[in-house]
Amino acid sequence: MSFGQAAARRGTRPPVDAPCPCGRASFGQCCGPILDGAPAATAEELMRSRYTAFALGDAAHVAATWHPSTRPERVELDDGTRWRGLEIVATDAGTADDRRGEVEFRAHFIDPDRTRGVLHERSRFIRQRERWWYLDGDVGR
Repeated sequence: MSFGQAAARRGTRPPVDAPCPCGRASFGQCCGPILDGAPAATAEELMRSRYTAFALGDAAHVAATWHPSTRPERVELDDGTRWRGLEIVATDAGTADDRRGEVEFRAHFIDPDRTRGVLHERSRFIRQRERWWYLDGDVGR
């Protein structure tokens, strides 16, 4: 899956009609509103918005969507990593009617020395106060 020019412009936001870095729809119909503060309807939507935040270098969104009980003191993104594609492998619960959910995904990247890699994670989410929050995840499953 290609994320075109949206992933190449770190630190800037793509136009609303450009492809969303998460690959699902246009930025304005997908992750854009969530990055602007709208609540994600599902755990998968929140996970996609977090991937998009990593791709665009938006550490503030990553921190703001991380549950306070597990969030690190500082969230720093690696400016040298280029996120190049997202695959949703599986979801378990995480709908608007659930309180918990899991999303398994593979995020493709190119690191600063131009080595290609894949982050494979099963992320856990919780819904509190009408919002989804990222709790934690198991890498390499």
